[in-house]
Amino acid sequence: MEKKQSKKPLIRFPGFKDAWEHKRLNELLGEAKKRNEDLKYGKDEVLSVSGELGIVNQIEHLGRSYAGVSVHQYHVVEVGDIVYTKSPLKANPFGIIKLNKGKAGIVSTLYAVYKVNQQTAYGRFIDYYFSLDANTNRYLRPLVKKGAKNDMKINNAYVLHDRIFAPTISEQKRIADFFTVLDKKIAELKQKKALLEQYKKGVMQQLFSQELRFKDETGKEFPKWKKKQLQEVAVIARGKSKYRPRDASFLYGGKYPFVQTGDIRNAGLYLEKYSQTYSEEGLKQSKLWDENTLCMTIAANIAETSILKIKACFPDSIVGIVPKERETTVLFLKYQFDAFKSEVQKLSQGNAQENLNVDKISKIKFNFPSIDEQIKIVSFLFAVDTKVERTVNQIERTQQYKKGLLQNMFV
Repeated sequence: MEKKQSKKPLIRFPGFKDAWEHKRLNELLGEAKKRNEDLKYGKDEVLSVSGELGIVNQIEHLGRSYAGVSVHQYHVVEVGDIVYTKSPLKANPFGIIKLNKGKAGIVSTLYAVYKVNQQTAYGRFIDYYFSLDANTNRYLRPLVKKGAKNDMKINNAYVLHDRIFAPTISEQKRIADFFTVLDKKIAELKQKKALLEQYKKGVMQQLFSQELRFKDETGKEFPKWKKKQLQEVAVIARGKSKYRPRDASFLYGGKYPFVQTGDIRNAGLYLEKYSQTYSEEGLKQSKLWDENTLCMTIAANIAETSILKIKACFPDSIVGIVPKERETTVLFLKYQFDAFKSEVQKLSQGNAQENLNVDKISKIKFNFPSIDEQIKIVSFLFAVDTKVERTVNQIERTQQYKKGLLQNMFV
């Protein structure tokens, strides 16, 4: 007779003391074989499985349906069913396992669908267990055989062949309910971030179109805005990179930050993280830009901007914009470029390589208020950005808290 293993997690809720049993997944789940033979569900109800979003409507998620000519043999997925997708992802080379928490629908025959055994398992517990990449990969790796085209060689029943550690139903529910509350908190914070960003976008449009104006400390109107070329209010120069990384590795790996276009795209308002460094020899081939330089990409993802919070070098795919004293501020320019990003991007159209150059950028015309009104505009928008950043930090902290608990509350 096979002796069952048992374990206890590092963190548990009060009142639960029994060890978790090492159960075959087929004790917790059973294969669902219902097909869409009556065509109850159409192509607009085909579901996709996303690593981040879970089970979602394919059209809403991907923009269109990828269903075949007929969907009558597709698997039916009810709410509460578990779906295994036999498609490799970067973090999950053997596929992913997700619970359908949304609407009922259908999935192609490339997926496997399972019913939760209500006597032994709680669907959300199974979902949270497999939300950890390490758990999913550890479970599926011994079972899945990959074909020549990286396809999964495993039948639906055999997916349930191995074991996971699981507690009693009551403890499964307690754990799942706790993480559901955490997920709700994360969703609320993400919604708050989206609303703040939407509000900021609307206010920026009003501010830079002058529909919304500030007044001075005495309540009087500020002077009219003046249209100026960018070169009148700032010094613009292109970064230097005589060599590409593949040609001159000796330029890299030193103490000088070397900012690249991807760093700017991911930075937000301020840039202090960088993916590469320059050596002393690299610095001779480049230039070390001061803090508070506005960096803008002029190739690939055009017109992405960020303000240097460090001294750094950057290549010729980026321009540095330094405001002239008493003409404008770096934050005002940053917000202005954000407000007119699409117009700036249009300047690259017609160019064979679809990029900008310093001459085009220098001649961009913006409306500029007085420096005092600029400061009021910047202060207002920066306050909104601070709220967004605070919310982003809350999201990241809550997600890290959740991840740490997942790792310690499961075995």
